[in-house]
Amino acid sequence: MLKTVFSLLFLFSLSCGILTASEKDSLIVFDANHLNINKLQLNQDSIPKSVFIGNPIVPLSNGIFQTRLESIRKEVDLSYNEHVQKYIDTYLKRKEHIGKMLGLSKYYFPIFEKALKEFGLPDELKYITVVESALNPNAVSRSGAVGPWQFMYTTAKGYGLTMDSYTDERKDPQKASLAAAQYLSDAHKRIGDWLLAIAAFNCGTGAVTRAIAKSGGVADFWKVRPFLPLQTQNYVPAFIATVYTMSYHQAHEIAEKPADFSTSTDIFPVTKRISISSIAKATELDVNELLMLNPSYKKQIINGSNLLPMPLVVPSLASASYSSLYELFNGQDEDTTANLSISANPENKSKIGQKNNENSYFQYIVKAGDTLSGIAGKFKGTTVSGIKVLNGLKSTVLKPGMRLKIPKI
Repeated sequence: MLKTVFSLLFLFSLSCGILTASEKDSLIVFDANHLNINKLQLNQDSIPKSVFIGNPIVPLSNGIFQTRLESIRKEVDLSYNEHVQKYIDTYLKRKEHIGKMLGLSKYYFPIFEKALKEFGLPDELKYITVVESALNPNAVSRSGAVGPWQFMYTTAKGYGLTMDSYTDERKDPQKASLAAAQYLSDAHKRIGDWLLAIAAFNCGTGAVTRAIAKSGGVADFWKVRPFLPLQTQNYVPAFIATVYTMSYHQAHEIAEKPADFSTSTDIFPVTKRISISSIAKATELDVNELLMLNPSYKKQIINGSNLLPMPLVVPSLASASYSSLYELFNGQDEDTTANLSISANPENKSKIGQKNNENSYFQYIVKAGDTLSGIAGKFKGTTVSGIKVLNGLKSTVLKPGMRLKIPKI
């Protein structure tokens, strides 16, 4: 009988399976009474999702899901149960959607991770945005929640985000992430459990604390769950299933679908009022891509100033486009002539400073790895010798933080 079972298992393994390479080494088979364990070594590329031996049926896949969740668990409890399994099953049927999330995550997750790290929070919390908005910064819910983290207006105001006639910072991935990190930090300090803090992000900290009290006062999501709003009861299992599906997408043959915009970008703080269309024209960039990268500007206008520079995100630029953008930002628009302070990367390590009073040169703050030839190449008509003469340099050695005058040609 046992040989027959093994033979059937072997044949079934050729057509079904979800194991990774490290999990293919062995298969645990339980007898009908769950008393004896036999280990069958297999060299096949896949094994069956379930093993039928006597009665009852032992679903092998459930053990695999639980083991995998335990293997990727860090600070947030990635519990496994039938509620989580329901959402895993749902997501595994939506391979196109998960593939799209994987592609978008290449751009958005590093932004979210940086904000979470700034508050000392687990980076697993970034997956909240997949559940909330499917990584769409322009998402708007029926209740009026906006952005990748789906902030309501009052909550966003309370956490320092600006919403005015020009800007809705709930749509700004970086600024909204900092606000979300602060909210989650506050919720966790008050509640003391990460799954319940995630629940609070959905229904509010007050609703969660009341549910804890009704459940007997223990801060455990699965004990508190029946006392939470129905949407929140499903929210946390959906979060855990999202972490699993995106982490183990290859095991389920889910392919990443690249984002339809550049995921390699530069950030430029802008200190003037300027339209995104004029930026697109000057740099020969696609205006729709610029709008995707800068979703917070309601009127497609960046209303920056010296006192309050506003960020512009653009695909990483070639030298010619960099120079064109530089000239555009130091020109005159319909409203005002303004100075410029722009950064060549998200960490603001390299800055091009303000136009001086004599209107004859600009300032450049040297970042690690800069060379005179590289700096000169960013500005049309500028040479290494010209920079050396203007700055009184006797050698080409540069130190990060040095301020260089760049001749305006």
